[in-house]
Amino acid sequence: MDPNVPSERLSEFIRGMPKAELHLHVEGTLEPEMAFALARRNGVEIPPDVADALRSGRPFTDLQSFLDRYYACSSVLRTEQDFFELAQAYLLRAAADGVIRAEMFFDPQSHAARGIEAGTVIRGLSRACREAKDRGLDAALLLSFLRHLDEKAAFETLEQALPFRDQFIGVGLDSSERGNPPEKFARVFARCRSLGLHTVAHAGEEGPPEYIQGALDVLGAERIDHGVRCLEDPALVARLRAARIPLTVCPLSNVRLRVCDRMEDHPLPRLLEAGLAVSLHSDDPAYFGGYLNQNYLQACSALRLDAAQAYRMARNGFEAAFVGAQERQRLLERLEAYSGSMGDRR
Repeated sequence: MDPNVPSERLSEFIRGMPKAELHLHVEGTLEPEMAFALARRNGVEIPPDVADALRSGRPFTDLQSFLDRYYACSSVLRTEQDFFELAQAYLLRAAADGVIRAEMFFDPQSHAARGIEAGTVIRGLSRACREAKDRGLDAALLLSFLRHLDEKAAFETLEQALPFRDQFIGVGLDSSERGNPPEKFARVFARCRSLGLHTVAHAGEEGPPEYIQGALDVLGAERIDHGVRCLEDPALVARLRAARIPLTVCPLSNVRLRVCDRMEDHPLPRLLEAGLAVSLHSDDPAYFGGYLNQNYLQACSALRLDAAQAYRMARNGFEAAFVGAQERQRLLERLEAYSGSMGDRR
């Protein structure tokens, strides 16, 4: 049931609303102060141009300019304790934003290049997930392959992670989209599906709508991360709507990476009007200007969305989460109860 919340209480409604965060790169939560602290602790030098950009908040020109900074900063992460502290800090912020289910991407390939084993990464992140559960936030991990590398490297990463198979629930595909179509990773995703892993993929951010179709048909993606360019293909929109394929959209990221010039230009209203299963997420919040609540608040303000639309996106998030039917019902009931209580207090 859509909430009956007056516009002047929209911000309050959003801040307290239970949410799922499904499109979040844990390395992208590395705040500058933590990056500099870990660099000192581990004796790592952040490249001067990257350090200057972190201090000044210099804007990105496109996805690649962000990735260059992202990978340079990730170099300060070296030990299991580093990864634990990184995820712990994010999960505390997420809980403050009302997140009760988080599915976090991690990029073992970006660390393997520095000789860091997948187990070091996974053990640290998993420890933070277990700790968060004690505080009421259910968190899980998704191993993400870097699409600018080849499929052989993805297979190697998967095999290195398999001893820890019980500590991650699925796989994704991220990094540079242009020139790296989903078909490049067909066999490794088939292997992942055979292992019972969930599959998702970034598509339709900078890449064309055909990449979304490839992610669905070739990779078997259960969710599409971003997907905003689907609007260029009416037949694809109809397919996404009919199948209720989740789109995990990240408004602040889209503005910072020049997918759209201003929040006021974001296609989110058109995605909602098309009846698509859109939910909101923060992507790499340390770099893009805000965590989950800021994505909701800024998008709803700039695009004149109301409490009913915010509620619908939060509901879509819980429906898209990789949880069992009983747990999904519990999450939805929490959202429904909250919505009802806010409506009663109008």
